[in-house]
Amino acid sequence: MKYRTIGTAPDHRREVSVLALGAMLFGSRTDEETSFAVLDRYVEAGGNFIDTSDNYAFWEDGGQGGQSEELLGRWRRSRGIGDEIVIATKLGARPLAPGTGYVDNPEGLSAKVIRESAERSRERLGVAKLDLLYAHIEDHRVPLKETVEGFAELVAEGTVGLLGVSNHAVWRVERARAIAAADGLPGYEVLQYAHSHLRPRTDMPGDLFPDGSLGHAGPDLLGYLRAEPGLTLVAYSPLLKGAYVRPDRLPSDYDHPGTPARLAALREVAGETGATVNQVVLAWQIGGELPVVPLVGMSSVAQLEENLAAVDLELTQEQRARLDGAH
Repeated sequence: MKYRTIGTAPDHRREVSVLALGAMLFGSRTDEETSFAVLDRYVEAGGNFIDTSDNYAFWEDGGQGGQSEELLGRWRRSRGIGDEIVIATKLGARPLAPGTGYVDNPEGLSAKVIRESAERSRERLGVAKLDLLYAHIEDHRVPLKETVEGFAELVAEGTVGLLGVSNHAVWRVERARAIAAADGLPGYEVLQYAHSHLRPRTDMPGDLFPDGSLGHAGPDLLGYLRAEPGLTLVAYSPLLKGAYVRPDRLPSDYDHPGTPARLAALREVAGETGATVNQVVLAWQIGGELPVVPLVGMSSVAQLEENLAAVDLELTQEQRARLDGAH
């Protein structure tokens, strides 16, 4: 396994594996035995960066979520896992009532919600401190200053380490970070957005967000990463839910003239390296110029093994240039 540092403050930064494990469906669609097997193998291979959320996976049973955090808590206790494993979770998008969702009835990002939801996550995970806590989605009903101060209070109290943000407009991320900096408070240091080798259109609705943009790491966000070297991008859906091997799964916002050329470049490099297309995508992210940690969800140990092999796949500069330049 290889590792990179997330965070900048000496007392909060962590060394995490360059491949993060997504636990979104653990404890719901993926049964406990399989989930434990994947987690065990991931840790055995040197992985130490696991991602979840307080609302995973509410859509599976029409509830409010929590199944993933609860399973990770049971796994931690049964394996004697301590703070050597970095578990990241999110709040803000948990439905307030069963049968509702994060679009029409989210918990939001008020100071009260941040405190209460973080406490519930700590209880479900069985931890005294949340290693990394994200603001999951935007909340335009609450002033950014209240959200920033709400998160900072938990860091000051020692119940949260690093702060992150997901699925926010870049200008709101920058504004929140500026508020934190002006007040001498900790700000967001880890950004979680959808990012893959194929690029989506941003002028049409996407799978998750009606405006087609907030969930994706577009040119503005990647430019922000270049300008702010202390930030790290955790890239969710790097393999587009299997679409690289199952074209019928490709989301509609990826159906445009640039996609075939980028797919062709991936297949060429895969043929040259003897790797799978999925492995090339992950290796392209892991070894790129920007600090990107691909976050991969999987439902079997076999899928995990394929993804782990990408960590040691070294692409040449010429291959990277071809992958980057395809359009």
